[in-house]
Amino acid sequence: MIRCKRVYDPVSAEDGYRILVDRLWPRGVKKDALNHDEWAKALSPSAELRKAFHGEVIDFATFSQHYRDELRLNQAEGERIARLAQQQPVTLLYAAKNTQQNHALVLADWLSRLAP
Repeated sequence: MIRCKRVYDPVSAEDGYRILVDRLWPRGVKKDALNHDEWAKALSPSAELRKAFHGEVIDFATFSQHYRDELRLNQAEGERIARLAQQQPVTLLYAAKNTQQNHALVLADWLSRLAP
């Protein structure tokens, strides 16, 4: 099972393996204070794509498509996490304020499609 959660939300026993999926460290969070198992920078959107989306140059649908294209370049890393999610819960941690349209949701969907 793969779920998404803001880094600012409380840790839960149901979180399982916690992966930070932002390219930048979250604001206001000390590095030793974030309870996470790994930081998967390779699976975060490129700086150019992130800036285009947050600058409202592109909409969420366009962002999602371009992000999926970028994710295909890291297929092996995605497959590793998809296999891990078959064995235990995996929580993707992100800092975005928007909980309905963000890269972690796109990543979670992409990962779920990689699962055998």
